[in-house]
Amino acid sequence: MARPHLIPFKAPKHAAPLREKGRGARTNASGRYESQRREVSEDDYDALPEEDRAARKTTVTVERPKTIINKVNSPYVGFDRSINLYRGCEHGCIYCFARPTHAYHGLSPGLDFETRLFAKPDGPKLLTDELQNPRYKVKPIMIGTNMDAYQPIERNWRITRGVLRVLSDFKHPVSLLTKSNLIVRDIDILAPMGQNNLARAMISITTQDRGLARAMEPRCPTPQRRFDALEQLANAGIRTGIMLGPMIPGLNDSELEGIMEKAASLGATYSAYTILRLPQEVSPLFQEWLEAFAPHRASRIMNHIRTMNGGKNYDPAWSRGREIRTPFARLIAQRYRHSQARTGIRPRASNSSLDCSQFRVPEKITAQGDLFGG
Repeated sequence: MARPHLIPFKAPKHAAPLREKGRGARTNASGRYESQRREVSEDDYDALPEEDRAARKTTVTVERPKTIINKVNSPYVGFDRSINLYRGCEHGCIYCFARPTHAYHGLSPGLDFETRLFAKPDGPKLLTDELQNPRYKVKPIMIGTNMDAYQPIERNWRITRGVLRVLSDFKHPVSLLTKSNLIVRDIDILAPMGQNNLARAMISITTQDRGLARAMEPRCPTPQRRFDALEQLANAGIRTGIMLGPMIPGLNDSELEGIMEKAASLGATYSAYTILRLPQEVSPLFQEWLEAFAPHRASRIMNHIRTMNGGKNYDPAWSRGREIRTPFARLIAQRYRHSQARTGIRPRASNSSLDCSQFRVPEKITAQGDLFGG
């Protein structure tokens, strides 16, 4: 099957610009659990004083949980535990399925999700405590499946790096997923783990079109930087894959083959893809963005999405179930399989392929600065 021609994305001149530079969401409506609903209208916003209309800064609140390993019971994923070191994500991807979690904090899944973040600096210490518990049963840990562990604030907080140091000391298997090239900073930790089958990484790339990426994922590294990171990880001996996602029918799905071909040429050995999902508040936020940046395609794209979800904006039983029920979803799946066969990229391996047998509690956990520091 011939690869479709890539048409560079350009926002139409008449489309309303992003309200705030470098942010994905255009609005900041109240979360669904708040007793009062608040939302600034276009007219209200334009009437605000200039200082109130200035782009908001990112704020980070320290969170002190009692544990750091999350138990995962979802039937749609292939792992049973994960670590999320941050809540909210400064990358600002408009399609992010994790946005609704901010409503639990009484915050908006819109701009609040991108600007009012939470960090868990005790993550490395909590992980050490949990791993050295005699009742702990080792299985691979996933990092980056809900919030990106390498979002911009990680440059200063370095919590992810501290957690990787702990996992390395315990010889504990880990799998990482990120949209950021910041992961290459930690190659000094990941390379020895990768060579001992204790670590693997996936780089998520949605599009090769820089304009579309900037519109959908405003604070993510450019697609080329992510490809560069993939190549560096692979060259360091770390098993590296490509995550194509989300595929948005009528917007970026035509790029599937091209992304896989380039990833394969740079050393990717396995892959996975996801279809756009629009749970809870993600749906109106995405539709608002879509009407602003692709108005002539918005209706057709949403029709594709609803068809793939049994007539709804989101229905996991349809779009994430094992049975692929709709023609467009089957077409994407078929193209994906053909691309795998052509490039030699394998399906994403089970987490069980990582080696759990090397796990051990260090004889002496000392020098806390070395263990948790930069």
